[in-house]
Amino acid sequence: MGKIASRPAPVPKLRFLPLTLARWPDLERLFGDRGACGGCWCTYWIRHHAEFEKHKGTGNKRALKRMLAAGEELGLIAYAGREPVGWCALGPRERYTRLARSRILKPVDEQPVWSVVCFFVAKPFRRSGVSVELLGAAARHAKRRGARFLEGYPVEPKKAPMPDAFAWTGLAPAFRKTGFTEVLRRSKTRPIMRNNLR
Repeated sequence: MGKIASRPAPVPKLRFLPLTLARWPDLERLFGDRGACGGCWCTYWIRHHAEFEKHKGTGNKRALKRMLAAGEELGLIAYAGREPVGWCALGPRERYTRLARSRILKPVDEQPVWSVVCFFVAKPFRRSGVSVELLGAAARHAKRRGARFLEGYPVEPKKAPMPDAFAWTGLAPAFRKTGFTEVLRRSKTRPIMRNNLR
């Protein structure tokens, strides 16, 4: 069945709240049976490759919930009214062990940074500015937690538009709209961008 081109409906006023155990059911509802994408449950950057692959689905879901129960702040949920419509994962860069091992996303310098590594937006709300608003909320949240810099790793494809499934780290234009600037690019399509929160 072909897709019908249509403009997304205007997004109602959003509010942004940190994920807590009490809000866990909202994340479950937002991520659905697929755990956002292919059983990831937003653990891709946190877990080693073999561990991540072995536990896709329920195992990754349990791992994320254990981290939450242990008191880790994992990210923000965007709500339209009472409906969870978006998510972004953020925290100190050292939490995301895959970044350190990545050839193109390894640290730029010795600055202590927070990272925003993942987005998930409910289908009816995609391409309507939710990611931009989530980035703004992420910057405010990180600053309140004492972060000096918030770093992101968006894609900047040569051809647009790109499938939503490949834009889970965000798109570079959204980062630019919210005060991020490019600090380094080791790949043509993967800039490393920062927002100076001071």
